[in-house]
Amino acid sequence: MQALLGIDIGTSGCKALLIGTDGAVIAADTATYPLSQPRPGWTEQDPELWIEGARKAVAGALAKTPGVEILCVGLSGQMHGLTPLDADHRVLRPAILWNDQRNGAECAALTEAAGGLEGLLATTNNRMLVGYTGGKILWMRNHEPELFARMALMLNPKDYLRLRLTGEVASEVSDASGTGLFDVRRRQWAAGLIETAGIDPTLLPPVFESQEITSRISAKGAALFGLPEGVPVAGGGGDSVIQTIGSGVIAPGELQTTIGTAGILAAALDTPQDNPDGKLQVFCNVAADKWHCMGVSLNAGGAMGWFRDMLCVDAPPFEQLVVEAAESPAGARGLLFLPYLNGERCPHPDPSARGAFIGLTARHRRADLTRALMEGVVHAFADMHALMRPMGIDGRIVKASGGGARSALWRQIQADMFDCDVVTTEGAAEGAAFGAALVAGLAVGVWPDTATAARCCRDLTREMPDPAATPVHARAHAIYRSLYPALSDSFAALGDAIFDQ
Repeated sequence: MQALLGIDIGTSGCKALLIGTDGAVIAADTATYPLSQPRPGWTEQDPELWIEGARKAVAGALAKTPGVEILCVGLSGQMHGLTPLDADHRVLRPAILWNDQRNGAECAALTEAAGGLEGLLATTNNRMLVGYTGGKILWMRNHEPELFARMALMLNPKDYLRLRLTGEVASEVSDASGTGLFDVRRRQWAAGLIETAGIDPTLLPPVFESQEITSRISAKGAALFGLPEGVPVAGGGGDSVIQTIGSGVIAPGELQTTIGTAGILAAALDTPQDNPDGKLQVFCNVAADKWHCMGVSLNAGGAMGWFRDMLCVDAPPFEQLVVEAAESPAGARGLLFLPYLNGERCPHPDPSARGAFIGLTARHRRADLTRALMEGVVHAFADMHALMRPMGIDGRIVKASGGGARSALWRQIQADMFDCDVVTTEGAAEGAAFGAALVAGLAVGVWPDTATAARCCRDLTREMPDPAATPVHARAHAIYRSLYPALSDSFAALGDAIFDQ
């Protein structure tokens, strides 16, 4: 049996997935690992955990399919992480992850070096967000100068796995986009910005298109991972980008929503359109002739977890909370929830933003609060979509993914608020590893193009908009959109140190 192997280096674990040349899932396995938070706002991980996790996950998937012939390996992984290596490719310190918050000053300095926000957007078409890799490089230079002096190479997590698999140094356009140092319009490193920031360009790996074969499994990689020597390894993609093709999102009018800890709204673009104010993220797509547009809310499924753990005395299962929420009508009896529990990124890049229930009355019950929270996450998606519409992103169908997509109610709320069908697909349930396997197939010609590969993503469920609920959500969303502008000054004032004692 011939198969394609996708490996995804996630934040909490590694997933290995084998699919056939028809796109059907053959086998999968996951190995988990911890992360470290040595200080408030810091998140780090030992890269060796990724390697051991990948070894275990690959071994588990192969054990379920003895005798399988692997045609190609595709890689995916958490984006933005800084893995610093010395000249002998030894790890210098734990990797600084995507959700680390330590480098705000360095991001501001990079923005200033680019000529302010306007100059930065002209160069990269993206803000320099705190999560991006560029600010982390400068943080090391400023705060760990001895280690920085020894750094000869910077890799993102999946590209460190590539190095250990193949012995080759390489990245690809989607992960490079997330460094904040990449000219996404021209699909190359932003040389002028890198020079102005005083970053040695030799620290950055060569960049390929996602569907290119970058290398082959080496003898050392074969021995370490139990894979045949010489199997080609494709460029792959950053997890937030490659998941779109894994959901079958590649054509105009298609949207992908991901409700995980955070919330993501994404779509493919045929041209690298300008990103006004940089509130969205415009990256290179894993398809060489397309780009990727997304908005990220920092709080989605994580808000539901907070609600259950902090406000529900009996900490019921999520499934019970959702059953209760279905008893509340659309609009949650006039209750709205702002999901800004950890600040916000899109459409409000504001770390001081606060969460809030607005409209509470004595008649509201837990079911209404739960429904308002679920609707608040989707209101955030609709806020992002308003920024995308000028780019011609209409949203004629939504393909839902992430843990929240398992909830029929959450899918129905999306159908009602976007006024279009919402589907889940077979591949989306497997996460970024499925997209990585599809890209591997594209690299070796299993499918002639991304549109053909995307058709492997077979529909599993479908929700259609309720004509009675759609106007309720439209009215509620108009109120929701007015709340952040009205409350933003109060949010900032509540961040005063006097309240943090």
